[in-house]
Amino acid sequence: MNHSMQRSLKRSTQRSALVAAATLGLALAAATAAVPATAATPASQAGQGMTRSSYVGSAQEEANNKAFFEAVMKSAKAKQAASPGLRTVTVTYDARQAPSFANQIAQSAQIWNSSVRNVRLQAGSNADFRYYEGNDSRGSYASTDGHGRGYVFLDYRQNQQYDSVRVTAHETGHVLGLPDHYSGPCSELMSGGGPGPSCTNRYPNANERSRVDSLWRNGLSAFDKQGALKKIY
Repeated sequence: MNHSMQRSLKRSTQRSALVAAATLGLALAAATAAVPATAATPASQAGQGMTRSSYVGSAQEEANNKAFFEAVMKSAKAKQAASPGLRTVTVTYDARQAPSFANQIAQSAQIWNSSVRNVRLQAGSNADFRYYEGNDSRGSYASTDGHGRGYVFLDYRQNQQYDSVRVTAHETGHVLGLPDHYSGPCSELMSGGGPGPSCTNRYPNANERSRVDSLWRNGLSAFDKQGALKKIY
């Protein structure tokens, strides 16, 4: 092969490599754009002084439940102080950062509002806690830093694997003061992912309803005295 043919073959090979690289780059860019945006802020905070309780289990869950409940109750009680005659405590949530789960969040609030009397969930901007959505290897969880800033994170994949309204209502149960009880049956909302993906019960049972009403009737003192973080079933 003469030098002219070698140079021509080399240029052709280089052009093919450039085309292949450009095609790969476009494919990667398209794949990245197809992935739903994650809630980077809450997910990154979870490892920075935040405590959390997840749908399928996590360490230090009992302390996390108490921290979240205390933060939300203090925020709600501070607002209620302006209207001391109210018998029901209103807990305000902001779901604007979880638009994909707007229906599930609304159903969760309706479930809890129809199940208990002493606390009510209501959407609003002056929120006691917030919902976020995204991808997280830890799944869905409730998290707080213990200083009044709490949120519920809803994981895309987990909400496809499990009944999404049940997941949302379960995590909201932590906001209202309930602990996890993964060994419980499907009839217990706070058994979470314990019974497996086939469980679609979205409602708290009689014990769970009674405990929430007791907590919000008597306040933080009841939380400590009655041992809400103990396994009560």
